[in-house]
Amino acid sequence: MGDARAQDFVPGFEDMPLMFELDADEAPMVFDAPSGRIVEARASGHSSPTRVLAFYRETLPQLGWHATSPSTFVREGEQLRLNITEPKSGEVDVRFSLMPSARP
Repeated sequence: MGDARAQDFVPGFEDMPLMFELDADEAPMVFDAPSGRIVEARASGHSSPTRVLAFYRETLPQLGWHATSPSTFVREGEQLRLNITEPKSGEVDVRFSLMPSARP
């Protein structure tokens, strides 16, 4: 029947899906600054950096994000960076960092 659990979202992000293989690690850090919001969230799980990056490179453009590098995306004045590490084979740690994008 597949996974019946509802889609979870990355804590601190109202529209950022959390990949099914990942679990949020802790409460996010959220700051509202005059230049925009700053959010730091972490998740981990049994997957690989390649799978995590492929999931977000496929999903984020559907939500209006545009890739500027393999792990950096921009949307409406905000920049999202994914820092994906593999502490041991078959496990990943993902840090989601959102900040106002640099103005030219």
